[in-house]
Amino acid sequence: MLIAMVALTAGMFLSHQTTPRLGIDLAGGTSITLKAKSEPGKPDAVNETNMNTAVGIIERRVNGLGVSEAEVQTQGRDHIIVNIPKGTNEQQAREQVGTTAQLYFRPVLAFADGAPAAPETKPSGSPSPSASGSGAPKAEGSSKPSAQATPSSSATSQGRVLSEALKAPGTPTPSPSASESKKADDNKATPSAPASGSPSAPAPVPTPPADPAVAGLQAKFAALNCTNEEQRAAAGKGVKPEDPMIACGKRGNQWGKWILGPAQVAGTDVKDAKGVVDQQRGQWIVTMQFTDKGADKFAKITGELATKTPPQNQFAIVLDGEVISDPSVSQALTGGNAEISGGFNQQSAQDLGNMLSYGALPLSFQEDSVTTVTAALGGEQLKAGLIAGAIGLALVVIYLLVYYRGLAFIAIVSLMVSAILTYTIMALLGKGIGFALNLPAVCGAIVAIGITADSFIVYFERIRDEIREGRTLRPAVERAWPRARRTILVSDFVSFLAAAVLFIVTVGKVQGFAFTLGLTTLLDVVVVFLFTKPVMTLLARTKFFSSGHPWSGLDPKRLGAKPPLRSSRRRTPAVPVDAKEA
Repeated sequence: MLIAMVALTAGMFLSHQTTPRLGIDLAGGTSITLKAKSEPGKPDAVNETNMNTAVGIIERRVNGLGVSEAEVQTQGRDHIIVNIPKGTNEQQAREQVGTTAQLYFRPVLAFADGAPAAPETKPSGSPSPSASGSGAPKAEGSSKPSAQATPSSSATSQGRVLSEALKAPGTPTPSPSASESKKADDNKATPSAPASGSPSAPAPVPTPPADPAVAGLQAKFAALNCTNEEQRAAAGKGVKPEDPMIACGKRGNQWGKWILGPAQVAGTDVKDAKGVVDQQRGQWIVTMQFTDKGADKFAKITGELATKTPPQNQFAIVLDGEVISDPSVSQALTGGNAEISGGFNQQSAQDLGNMLSYGALPLSFQEDSVTTVTAALGGEQLKAGLIAGAIGLALVVIYLLVYYRGLAFIAIVSLMVSAILTYTIMALLGKGIGFALNLPAVCGAIVAIGITADSFIVYFERIRDEIREGRTLRPAVERAWPRARRTILVSDFVSFLAAAVLFIVTVGKVQGFAFTLGLTTLLDVVVVFLFTKPVMTLLARTKFFSSGHPWSGLDPKRLGAKPPLRSSRRRTPAVPVDAKEA
């Protein structure tokens, strides 16, 4: 047992994990509850398979933020709990976790400033991302994360934008003035890139085919105010992939709004995406890799977009009804790989890559609740839990001292051994399997004090029973052990079975209670078998215990013991014999 304690303690220090990892309710953090909803026409989508898939995607998305200690798990049939520890950007995490609808690539039909009416500002060109792959041609694009100025327009110019976008094919369209074109050229993010990008004037030029469904969005598009949070949240919700839509999104620091065509590529067609540094150009880019089907779809849509002019040579990447990027295309992108560049920093590139890579969920979700626990509140809860544990331990020790006297020494040392084993194992499990000590787990550890003490009491009472029968201490210790051992094993088996069932059928923080209870129950068996019994055997040889000292807790007189059992020969009583008979 000593070797085991030394080894565990050494492992704890060598792994630099000297304290158990604390859960959100103790260390502070954010807990987000998401409720799953079936998509229109898919009433049976909320099932175990889809929920488990969603958990995996959300977990990878959260871990993509560098949060390796986040917990994502299902609760009940249609809820997912996301626990994010302190030290994480809460707003950033909520945006990535809460953005859980399916991801789509849609062609841009029209674009305008986010507000219905805004003062005109000097227009500027947008950075031009490029797309490349194995043998793929270069292309251009503008990205939402970039810091370019967004073309702004008044209410009048917005009407002009929409009317131009909805013209029938072949209708002549105005082109930017020479001065405006010169300004666009002066503001390119990548001078060596081909000349294509977002419009430099408020009125985008060419025209999609006349579509009644698109024309029906004109009034909504003109009235939409994307700077209003309620209108922004309502835009693009509940639209089927095959229908056109209006959507809001950010370009740099300004809100914009789009009319988008039917979805051409789904998020499930994206095999992988990530933000990386382009060493040659010295800038952050987002690389995308498509599945075989996705590569064909992407090549087809980019080939069509490349023949058009801004903004209809752009495709919008739409996640949860919001445009997260709107790169433009100058050539068909074949080969199944592409990259988006232009105005990214490390954070924005990695965020976009994260959402592209893990954006396609089989279900849509809504935030049911968000609970934030500060580190101060968590510290108070931990302090209260430790105080409760100390009070419970003190009461057990006092009871043992009053009732068992000298035997209490064995019980207290055994409790200390159990505490050392529990602490070191919990500290190592925090790094090994991600175990986090939450408040219910602390409760389980407190309950375990009573369970462990109960095992000592069972053994001590068996020994005292043997002494009451008139046996001396050394044989009493050995005769009491088999009966006490059976009782302890049965009792601990029942406790462990309850903990195992509780761990399997429950979710969330209750599992912390069940795990701690099961762990401490197993350690109770180890301590009683490998420490308490051997120590009791050794101390039975000492004069203090073997002589039945009044303070040993094993005083035969105090226990009402019978006289010692002694063997004696039977003597035949003398029978008087009559003389006559004799």
